[in-house]
Amino acid sequence: MSSAIVLDKSFKKASEIALPESYKGIKEHNLYLYVKSYLASLRANNAKAKKRGEVSGGGKKPWAQKGGGRARAGSITSPVFVGGGVAHGPSNDRNYELKINKKQKRLALEYAMKQKADTGKLYVVDSLSIASGKTKDANVVLKGIGERSVLLVAQSIQDEKTFLAYRNLQNCYFIEASEMNAYLVAAFHAVVIEKPVLEAFLDSGNKGK
Repeated sequence: MSSAIVLDKSFKKASEIALPESYKGIKEHNLYLYVKSYLASLRANNAKAKKRGEVSGGGKKPWAQKGGGRARAGSITSPVFVGGGVAHGPSNDRNYELKINKKQKRLALEYAMKQKADTGKLYVVDSLSIASGKTKDANVVLKGIGERSVLLVAQSIQDEKTFLAYRNLQNCYFIEASEMNAYLVAAFHAVVIEKPVLEAFLDSGNKGK
């Protein structure tokens, strides 16, 4: 059974919190669809090249139709001229959005959590709060966990001191529960989550079934 590792204040394993048995039946494809949708939503879509109809000028034929020994040309906005329009260039009117329903989002997150639990990389702590607001104290937390990249999930980040303490640390990303998603859980080597957040997440899953 997949379980999250509960750490004590000295970052030693104190107990485990078992994930629901139903997580075993979740298909990996749900995570794939969510990650694809999430990355598509981040695309800036600002690449744009002018077509021949958008280039200024070109109201007059560059030379006579016949008699010059050259190929006929109707406008200098043609793609064959330097400074003319671009043929088959990028356009910023494309919509990259990929829709995914709420159930698939939930299944993707549950699968990502199960993956982390199966590899022993899902950790639970009572609190991630840093009362001093000092980065060196926040670094003690990361060193105690001992993972190369960590997603930190707190119930809330309204505590400015805690936010500032983690902000300048490399290889960690500090978010609140409402920001947690399958992509972030899957992207980091380990996930450290406050106990109330995990309990609320598991409860919400039970109510939805």
